[in-house]
Amino acid sequence: MTKDQRDILEILKFELSFLEDGGYGRSPHAPWRAPAIFEDSPICLNFSDPSRPHPCETCLLAGFVSEDQRKDSIPCRFIPLTKEGQTVEDFYRTGSQIEMEEALAKWLRAQIEKIENERAVSNKQGVA
Repeated sequence: MTKDQRDILEILKFELSFLEDGGYGRSPHAPWRAPAIFEDSPICLNFSDPSRPHPCETCLLAGFVSEDQRKDSIPCRFIPLTKEGQTVEDFYRTGSQIEMEEALAKWLRAQIEKIENERAVSNKQGVA
């Protein structure tokens, strides 16, 4: 099983851009359903491949999922997007698409900032 070799910071930045550019709008291929967060994004290892050849636990997003839910068939649905722990799955059941997208944008910005800050500190320590 090959681990995802992409850069998590670049993946999160791309996802934020995809979200802000309306990427989760209704698909002309499936207008009867709302797009699935992360699953219907180009960042998904199995994007546009219904055979799902790549195990989700190899995806970089699996690191944001609790250990006990990483073996779920679609673990990215269990990424907590809010401080209260609301996950993508929770928003599917009790929230609106707009609420979920707002929470996703806020979560993405926070993760991007956190990683950038960690890398800046790491780079400063490497120089010293």
